[in-house]
Parts: sequence; C-alpha cells; structure tokens
Amino acid sequence: MPREKGRTLIAQNRKARHDYHIETTYEAGIVLTGTEVKSLRQGRASLVDGYAAVEGGEVWLYGVHIPEYTQGTWTNHEPRRKRKLLLHAVEISKLMGKTRETGLTLIPLSLYFQDGYAKIEIALARGKKAYDKRATLAERDAKRETDRVLGRRSKGMQD
Repeated sequence: MPREKGRTLIAQNRKARHDYHIETTYEAGIVLTGTEVKSLRQGRASLVDGYAAVEGGEVWLYGVHIPEYTQGTWTNHEPRRKRKLLLHAVEISKLMGKTRETGLTLIPLSLYFQDGYAKIEIALARGKKAYDKRATLAERDAKRETDRVLGRRSKGMQD
C-alpha cells in the first residue's frame, strides 16, 4: 500500500486568531493511542478548549477533545486526556522561557495529518483585550468595504 502524502486537515481553532495575538507558531508531533488515530482519521476532534503547557522539560496538550472511536472496545481512550507533544529540545527550552513571561500562553491552532503522521500546530500567543477584538473586526469590515467599492469601480459600476 502506498504511503499517504500531503496534508489532511482534521480540526482548526478559528476562534484562537480572534482571541489571541499570535507571536510564533510551532509544528509538533503528538503521541496518540490507536483508537485516537482511528477517530482522527474519521475527522473528529475539537481544539476549542485546548492549551499546552511545559512541565518537567516536556510539552503537554490539555483540553483537546478527541471523541471515542465508535468501533473501539475496552481499549478505547479517554476523550480529554493529556497528550504529549513532540518538539526539539531547543524549541522546548525557548517555550519554557517564553511561557514564564506574563500573558503568553500556548494554544493549538490546527490538527492535521502530514505524510501519514498526526501533527499539531501550536502558537505562542498573547490574549487580546476586548477593544483589540473590536479594532480587528473594524479593520476587517473596512477592508471588505474598500474591496467591494474597488471591485465595483473596476467593473465600471457606480456606487
């Protein structure tokens, strides 16, 4: 059987980009059990409440929901268990230093299969205040409006 190629997206945390200023992103492997992989292959996961933390020189993922595999037996996994992330030692030491700063946290952005391996994209992020969120929405709406007007003008229509 040929090996799987490319990137297959499983889950994405869209709210993260709305709630946080993303500073740096990292791609990490994730340690999973067999039934977790089968459940992910069915495209079932939720990153909404997830976060990562550095403990004892290792990075752990908390709060990510991977539902139980429907055909699983007593070997099924717990849906919200903590999972180990696989990163280089240099990256882990950088993350240890950065997460000690106030206001910085590790959040998952997306979960996917890369060439057959389960990977997760985590971000070092700083939480946005309410006024930052409003400013982001206002910028997006203004950009959408200018694009709409420019599109109408390029087609020869008047406002």
